[in-house]
Amino acid sequence: MQFYEERLIELSVTQTILCFCNLFSSLNLPGDAHSEQQQKFSNQSSGPSYRKDQYFSKGQSRGERGRGRGGWQGGHQSVSEEMPKYITVSTFAQARAAEIKAMLKAVSQKSSNSLVFQTLPRHMRRRAMSHNVKRLPRRLQEMAKKEAEKAVHQKKEQSKTKCRKARRRHVNLVAEFNHRQRKNIWLETHIWHAKRFHMIKKWGYCLGNSPTEKSYRACYRAMTKHCLLQDLSYYCCLELKGKENELLKQLARICSIDTGLTFQEVSCLSGRFEGCLNLYRADRYPEDMLGPVTFIWKPRDGSENRQLWIWVHPALKQDILRELKAIFQCSEPEEVCITEPVTTSIQEEKQVEVVMRLGNKRKKEDKEGEKAVPVKKIIGDGTRDPFQSYSWIAQTSGVAISDRSMEILRYRLIGPLSNSVLTETLKAASVQTEMADSETELNNWWVENCKDSAKVSLHQCQSAIFELLEGMSSPSDMPPGTILGLTVGDPRVNLPKKKTKAMPDFQKYQDNDKVRQLYLKGVPADCAHSFIWDHDICKNVTENKISEQDLNHMRAQLLVPGSHLDLGPCESKIPILLVQQPGKMAGEDRPGWGSGWDIYLPKGWGMAFWIPFIYRGVRVGGLQEALKHSEYQRIPHTPNDFPDCQAGMQFAKELETSLLEKFKRHPPAKRANYVKLGTLSPFICPWGQLTKNWEGRMKASGGFLCPSSPHSDCCTTEGQTLCDPKAEVVREASPETGEAEETMEVMSSEGALKTEDKLLMQLSAWCYPTAGKDRRIRLISRLGQKEMAEDAFLPILTRYPRALIWVNLSLLRKGNPELHAMICIPTEDDLLQLSKDKLFCGPQEPKHRDIFKDKVQKQKEKKKKKKDNVKSLESDPAGILDEGATEDHEDLILGLWSDALPDVTSHCSRTVLGYVTRGDFSLAAGCGEALGFVSLTGLIYMLHNQPADKKGLVLLRTPASLQYRFARLTIEV
Repeated sequence: MQFYEERLIELSVTQTILCFCNLFSSLNLPGDAHSEQQQKFSNQSSGPSYRKDQYFSKGQSRGERGRGRGGWQGGHQSVSEEMPKYITVSTFAQARAAEIKAMLKAVSQKSSNSLVFQTLPRHMRRRAMSHNVKRLPRRLQEMAKKEAEKAVHQKKEQSKTKCRKARRRHVNLVAEFNHRQRKNIWLETHIWHAKRFHMIKKWGYCLGNSPTEKSYRACYRAMTKHCLLQDLSYYCCLELKGKENELLKQLARICSIDTGLTFQEVSCLSGRFEGCLNLYRADRYPEDMLGPVTFIWKPRDGSENRQLWIWVHPALKQDILRELKAIFQCSEPEEVCITEPVTTSIQEEKQVEVVMRLGNKRKKEDKEGEKAVPVKKIIGDGTRDPFQSYSWIAQTSGVAISDRSMEILRYRLIGPLSNSVLTETLKAASVQTEMADSETELNNWWVENCKDSAKVSLHQCQSAIFELLEGMSSPSDMPPGTILGLTVGDPRVNLPKKKTKAMPDFQKYQDNDKVRQLYLKGVPADCAHSFIWDHDICKNVTENKISEQDLNHMRAQLLVPGSHLDLGPCESKIPILLVQQPGKMAGEDRPGWGSGWDIYLPKGWGMAFWIPFIYRGVRVGGLQEALKHSEYQRIPHTPNDFPDCQAGMQFAKELETSLLEKFKRHPPAKRANYVKLGTLSPFICPWGQLTKNWEGRMKASGGFLCPSSPHSDCCTTEGQTLCDPKAEVVREASPETGEAEETMEVMSSEGALKTEDKLLMQLSAWCYPTAGKDRRIRLISRLGQKEMAEDAFLPILTRYPRALIWVNLSLLRKGNPELHAMICIPTEDDLLQLSKDKLFCGPQEPKHRDIFKDKVQKQKEKKKKKKDNVKSLESDPAGILDEGATEDHEDLILGLWSDALPDVTSHCSRTVLGYVTRGDFSLAAGCGEALGFVSLTGLIYMLHNQPADKKGLVLLRTPASLQYRFARLTIEV
């Protein structure tokens, strides 16, 4: 290649010199004309001015120049006839120099990444050329030596990749895992989940979404007949400490007694029961909802200072924490905690020494030798930013707020056999009053507490109640939200030899007095106490955990392999907290379904409890199983079904973006044309538009509704929900300003307003038919139904002009409801045809005309025209900018509604009442079921006009279909 370059350079220089010589020799100018020629040169511009007659004689064209024999020589014979009369030498030389430079650059640069020996013809290549330079031709050897030196230098700079055996060493794995979870926090069960689940990154955590194996029905059977296990450690715990009066005074500002329970509930304040409520911004109820939370009070210990745990979803954490710091005026942090990664065992620093003593493995010492410290596993708050504060204190009231996320682990057992799984896996810790040797100092906190007779009797009472759980058929037999504190031994000691299925002991199912009292009265307030509230004890328990390696070494030293390992006083004592989950409470069907227990643990003990639960035959679920659990309970799921709080709006936007991107990925011929299908908003529910249209519709009718209240222009009104204490004010972005606008209230069906219980029951009773074979006389009499007259429903409409209500829908026949399906009001002809033909599935929506088709076609033509005229547009940057702006503004997509939404209630042939937020085939009901929101005004309008035997019948239509299907609408209370 070097030889070729040299020859090309010589040739180009020779040709250039020859060209100059020929030019000057051909210019035989006379003496008197010399001055005239110089005058022409002086008057000529600096740029070249080439014309056809300058280079070719009269009558000779460009194509005839090189037709003579001899190529260049042929042209040279008549050079005096072909050469121009005058020329600017500097300009001509400059142009030729640029050409030579470009040619040299092209020759010197390699056109590919291939090596020198790879550029040779195939017949000249030899295998030895890759490592022996002398096998190459002499002209290429110099270049090959340079490439070889460069490759050696690169190899020295690159670090050698460790072999798999080295990468899989424990120390290297821990270091790698610690590095990988800096961006998204890992739960302690992450490695276990990552091998068996589809993992997703959500809310700053890496969570298991669904199992990789087919387990949809198996998880439902586990929730119905056996037990399902979930890791809820990603939920955030906010701890409040301070005087009880000060705490209750400020917390009353972010909740309302109209929504049911508050922080002042007597049963919850004593610490016996867990409470749940909805939080709002301070003094803003019913507007500006923050989201649902659960809370637990620490039982009273005789001091005026109290301790409160508020458990929030990670999507709601920042908003709620910001509001708590605002109401308690916690501007300065209590301390900036620079945390260090905590090991799962205090003996882990001696790990190298223990391994060397056992002689099973030898680890390579690093540069520090014996002083090397093993890499510590990050647990709990180890992933936090060390320069960020996680504890705040109020200077005036002394209230301290701490973020204890990932400090307390939380597992959930769901299913009727949760009691059996708990009692088989966990055993109450034995009472210990003396320390046998120095190693028992690990449990000195337990020894000190066992010296107190009152605490010993309390522990014995807790153990007796815990053993009674095995005599109960289901966790739903306990009072809702019951709390039981307990101290248990190391569950790894009680592992069975093989994976077994925990089954109830029917001999213990006796109707004795103790079980009966537990049914009726629940757990005493003293038994709700747990040492998990003490930070120092939790830290001691985490740091002094016996490592898996030491535990396996002890098992190997047993005389009888596989026998029970008795650690005696060396066994760890772990404080836990058990919280009962009531399951399905609303409605008449499947009461108590989905009940279970929540287990609260200190950090570092996640896998120590997780594996024993797995060995009792539980099935593990992820985020999708949690979604189905709430769906079968027919309760709103956080944050999906809370469209008024900030997290709910963010979820709706992300879902819309995801569905729109999925829609665009399909080719235009394979997309559903939602404009022709009559679907205005297939990817998001326009709640604000729906409530606004229904309010305007009723105002225009005049006869059905009285004039709106003075507060009807506001998004919400005084009071709030009829079906749930979720006075949810939905905010939607204005298409003109992009700012959030308050639009309506949301009501869901978990609870009820204390002031509106009768109205709520009345509304629920109106949804049932009062005539025909489907009527429910006993239910209607129990709910106290009144005749649906104007004096009964006008007060509701006056108070809630823009309210949404949480409803359940069950399809009468075939059909599978989908996300964002429309809930519509059937016409009289639809109900009449259903009465005549029981197999009538439902009417069909007439196909609409796509009014945006021509605009989309014009937009495509503009884009095509723009591509054809790129060069002309490049000369006018301002034109490009203007066109780009108009193009963004008119970015139309075929099949989607592009303009501002019209009246969503009357766009289709059937009046739209609401939208479905979740829908699927229900394994519990054996038919398609859906959950969603409907306009309260529209619901009363529909029930008022429907015949007595057809009350509560609605139509469902999925966004990508024209077929309506009949469904039964119910409101569970």
